[in-house]
Amino acid sequence: MRYAEVKEMYDDPFHLDESSAIQYLRNIFEFHFQNTPYWHAVEKKRGIDLDSIFEGSLEETVEKIFNSSLSIESDELRENWLGFLPRNYKGKLRFYQSSGTTGPRSFCHWDHEYVDLLVFYLRRALDEVYHLDETYNDSHQLRALLHGPYGWYQEEMSELIWSYGGILYFVATETEGLKKILEKEGIKAAMKYLAPLVRYTQRVLERDEINLIRTAVQLLDIFKPFGENLETIMLSGTSTTPEVIKHYQDYFENSVFIPLYGYFAFGDAIGMYTEKEIRYYPNYPFTVILPLVPENGRYRIAKYGERGLTGIIIARPEILIVKIEDEFITRVPPIKPFEWDGFANPSREGVSC
Repeated sequence: MRYAEVKEMYDDPFHLDESSAIQYLRNIFEFHFQNTPYWHAVEKKRGIDLDSIFEGSLEETVEKIFNSSLSIESDELRENWLGFLPRNYKGKLRFYQSSGTTGPRSFCHWDHEYVDLLVFYLRRALDEVYHLDETYNDSHQLRALLHGPYGWYQEEMSELIWSYGGILYFVATETEGLKKILEKEGIKAAMKYLAPLVRYTQRVLERDEINLIRTAVQLLDIFKPFGENLETIMLSGTSTTPEVIKHYQDYFENSVFIPLYGYFAFGDAIGMYTEKEIRYYPNYPFTVILPLVPENGRYRIAKYGERGLTGIIIARPEILIVKIEDEFITRVPPIKPFEWDGFANPSREGVSC
């Protein structure tokens, strides 16, 4: 399985029929069961019957995947990341680590060709939903400042900003253990921890007219004195709620708010918000996210409007991950331009960040 094959299927990120998505997932599972040490061992030990799994609708297929004991534990990827790399894989591979904000770091590899497809999806979605192509052009340059960890995020967002002809300030900082600091000592201690990021952010804002930012809710107050220039505010993290966006819209009257759901192994999902919820739509079929409800010793996909645990399938030529996160989401139906189910209002126990 190579990206050359994938690109033939993916000429439009919003029009992929269900049968093609199922066939794509089957091809990815077959490839990794044959070529990837971890998945080859799983298939050999358990004798997974792919014919029975990939029979029926996409919803039925996803349920059968999670009910075939294929979900990995967090420690599997953290301790055995090389086991998820296909043998003799040819591509532009790079290993990244998760930010460590909410838990111990994990490693994961990406093929650079996926970054191209991810940015293709993000760009099309941002233009369709938020009309960024009408805001930023040759006569009005995008000037961006982003907060966040090094890794996939920096690469993805750099390519996205450059696709608009923009320039980028990337202000990164160490975030390992930040959630624990928030839980134990509160926001003041966390801001002290992030002092270098705050200092360099203010320095840039004082010297350049930044018109697009991406940050966390907890850091938005830094930008209040410079709100007049801000046209686009991208927010990520489970602290991003409809109530928070509504609150900050009073301070940033000239800004469009764009919620994003970031994950170190697949990148970003585009969010759309109303007063009641924020809906996210991932980069389908490379990433499938649906809420799972435990019932009689098995999992079923939640009904529309029902909450469940976050079931994630990351299926690409270079990586296959099936995982159930300790995070709750609500299932929501497709909404244009997206033609697949999304999820809404992700939340974790304790302090979100």
